[in-house]
Amino acid sequence: MGWLLIRGWALLVYIFMFLPVAVVVMLSFNASQFGSFPMTGFSFHWFVELANNDAILRAFETSILLGSLTALVSTMLGVLASLALIRYRVPGSNLISTILIAPILVPEVVLAVALLLFLNALSLNKSFLLLLMGHVIFTMPFVILVVQARLVGIRRDYEEAAISLGAHPIQAFFQITLPLLAPAVFAGMLFAFTISFDDITGTLFWKPGGVETVPTQIFAMLRNSISPEINALGTVMIFLTVGLPLLGMAVARRMALQRGS
Repeated sequence: MGWLLIRGWALLVYIFMFLPVAVVVMLSFNASQFGSFPMTGFSFHWFVELANNDAILRAFETSILLGSLTALVSTMLGVLASLALIRYRVPGSNLISTILIAPILVPEVVLAVALLLFLNALSLNKSFLLLLMGHVIFTMPFVILVVQARLVGIRRDYEEAAISLGAHPIQAFFQITLPLLAPAVFAGMLFAFTISFDDITGTLFWKPGGVETVPTQIFAMLRNSISPEINALGTVMIFLTVGLPLLGMAVARRMALQRGS
């Protein structure tokens, strides 16, 4: 009876969490412009309107560019930091690890305000570069955690064997270590892209005027009125932010199995 109650309670929690998401997805295919039930018909009209909205298309381009650059920079810095902290004896490595992981322990709104005040103290204006730096600071800890978890399981004997056979340490890294790390690197990159693409709290504080990402564009549209296009845009965001991590996990698992065989 106890386990039955726990399962029932867990089911209610899941329904409470995901029912609003399901409602948004359903209303995005509603033929009527009024978000109400029962639905008047099934239509892709609002997705067509979404594709013809120049402001939303610009926001998509900005989010994809920002997410891609964030994933690239976060992955490069995260891999280098993980190698330094795991493979080498760095003075104060525990303190450095804590500092690198701290951004995911601090509430994002606190981090956003702190970075904004720091930029104001330096008399730096908001720019796309500073927005990118803020996203890198927030996403890099996720890359470090994923890469470190994989790097701990890779024995250093492989690298030492390659070096003893005449390979340069850099050559050993690219030919031995990096292929073994590839699943974790790929997964960390997708996590960084997804988090950056979906972020709104930090972006609202850091973005310069005239630059809108998809989440901030949705927020701006909601301030005026609830348009059916918002439901369609929310559906696209849901599939992207859920589908990319699942795809990344599947690809990373396949790569790990291929390396293991």
